[in-house]
Order: sequence, then C-alpha cells, then structure tokens
Amino acid sequence: MKIAIIGLSNSGKTTVFNALTGLNIETTIYPTISGEPNIGVVKVPDPEIDRLSEIYKPKKTTYATIEYIDYVGLTKGDLKQNRNVFDLIKDVDAIVHVVRAFSDESVVHPMAGINPVRDIDTIELELVFGDLELVEKRLERMEEGIKRGKRPDETERRLLEKCRGFLMKETALRTVEFDKDEMKAMRQLQFLSTIPKIIVLNTGERDAGSEYANTLESSLLNRYPSANVLTLCGKIEMEISQLPEDEKDSFFSELGIEEPVSSRLIRRCYHVLGLISFLTVGQDEVRAWTIRGNTNALTAAGKIHSDIGRGFIRAEVISYEDFISSGSMHVAREKGLLRLEGKTYEVKDGDIINFRFNV
Repeated sequence: MKIAIIGLSNSGKTTVFNALTGLNIETTIYPTISGEPNIGVVKVPDPEIDRLSEIYKPKKTTYATIEYIDYVGLTKGDLKQNRNVFDLIKDVDAIVHVVRAFSDESVVHPMAGINPVRDIDTIELELVFGDLELVEKRLERMEEGIKRGKRPDETERRLLEKCRGFLMKETALRTVEFDKDEMKAMRQLQFLSTIPKIIVLNTGERDAGSEYANTLESSLLNRYPSANVLTLCGKIEMEISQLPEDEKDSFFSELGIEEPVSSRLIRRCYHVLGLISFLTVGQDEVRAWTIRGNTNALTAAGKIHSDIGRGFIRAEVISYEDFISSGSMHVAREKGLLRLEGKTYEVKDGDIINFRFNV
C-alpha cells in the first residue's frame, strides 16, 4: 500500500512522516518549494502474525507493509508548482492530508493564520483544479484529433465531459456517483480528487486530547460528514517514535495516548480502502497478505503467485481464532474447523489459508 502525505507548507507533514516511519528527516520553519521526496516503508503491526510466529518459529516472518511519501507542500493557486507533487502522488492508494491546528509564531504559516477549515478547502480545491487541467487537456487533444480526421473514443469523451461539469462546480470526484464502466475507464486517468483521503489535524503539544482538539474535530465532521478525521500532536508523536522501544509505552501512558499514530492511521487506511489480510503459515515463513474485502479464494491465490492461481484446486481455510483455540492444525482438523473451500469462497479477515494447486 502506498500513502501520500500532503498539505500546505509548514502544516507538519514531515513531522507526521517522521512519527509514522520512525525516521528523523529535518523539518523547517519556512515553506520550501523544492527538494527530493521523503519515502519510508513501515511494517503493519499485526499481533496475529506475532502469535503465529511464536508458534511456528519460522525461518522468516513477513508483515504487510505501507510506503509513505512526503514531499513539498502544496501552494494555493500555483498549479505549475503543485503539478510536481501531483505527478508524484497520482498512483497512491490513499492521501493523508495534514492540516495545521497548532500555533507557533516561529513557524510561518503560508496563508497567514491558523484556519483548519480554510486549509482543508484550499487543498481540496487544488486537487480539483489539477483534475480539471487534466480533463481540459485530454478534451483538447480529442478536438485536435477530430480536426485531423481521427474519431474520438465517445465513451471516454462523455466521461470527461461529465467530470468537467462537476469539477467546474469545484466538486471532488470522490463525491460523485459513477457506474461500473465509468469507474473502470477512470482508473487509467489517475484523477487526484478520487483518491480516498484521511484528514489529520496536527495540534499543539498542549492541545492533544484537549477540549479544543475534540471540538475542532467535531466541527469538521459536522462540516464534512463523510470525512475521515484523525487528531494528533505530530511533534509529541515524532519525539516518542525516536525513543527506544522499551521506553515508548511509559511515555504514551503518561501522556494519555492509547496507541501510536502509526497504528491508528494504518487501521484507518485499511478501513477507508476496504482492505483485509489473510495469513499463510509454515516452518519456512509466516506471512500476512493484504487484499480487498470481498476477494474470492482464486484471486487471493493469485496474489501469492500466478501459478497458484492458475493451478488452483482447493483452499484449506481456518480462522485465526479457531486455530488458536484448537492449539494446532491437527486438532483443528479433528474438530472439523479446517475446511476446504472452492474458487468462489470469499476470504475473511484473519483467515489462515493453505492453497492446493497443480501446474
């Protein structure tokens, strides 16, 4: 899974990136418009994988991973500059929009004042304008092709005109209903405003868990009912992420933080994207595989290897809970908890699966 961290300059994007990845990338107090993107890959915390590894003691344990990308901030009205960011994030699975909700006179705000609602609207409009530019260019190329005698793809043109109508009204495409054929055609266009988004309110050190933070989050949810909002103090989370593992829990407890932002955000991303994990176990490897919900066994098999999908025979399936309560696969089989499923079986979150195949 690939997640882009975006926002206005000095919103705390890199601070949040550091908190999520445990890295220590330098942060600045002035807006920057150039540089290389920061990229960090983290393991998805998974107590089920931890427990299964204790039982099987495999040669290798493989967790699901998330790749976070942090780049320069977006700038209101500067489509040319913003295009550099858009080109980098157009193929991500989800966007984390970091919104500044902390006050610090030493850290310049590019829009001269703390106003989370304004900043959210600003970034959303920049994504919309980026999509509108893409639509206009594609329609323009179609018109040029018609002049040369080339027949346009009418299905795509109708879709582009539909999208343009909504974008001209400053409406993000993720809020628009499209049929299955339209959704399929849209994938190759890589629209920005269709990418699922999570809003991260980055509060000050004294605001984390305060009435101010709770009120701010509630007001945003009232304004954007379908939004996914997460409130945190990036600075505190970053500082704790740099500590040795055996010291982190005591600091979280002292500050009243139930779990680190890395875990909370990952869980939110899985929910927003409709993702689940199935597990494979053995002496060689215990591994988590991330798939979309409602995925059938045949597709899940192909996720591991195309040969397994092509030669699929049956899937041996047991839920994680049933396996743990049984204590072993042998006991689970005697209890009838280990079952055989066909190609159309809908894989469940936490299923332990062994695929039988022949190629």
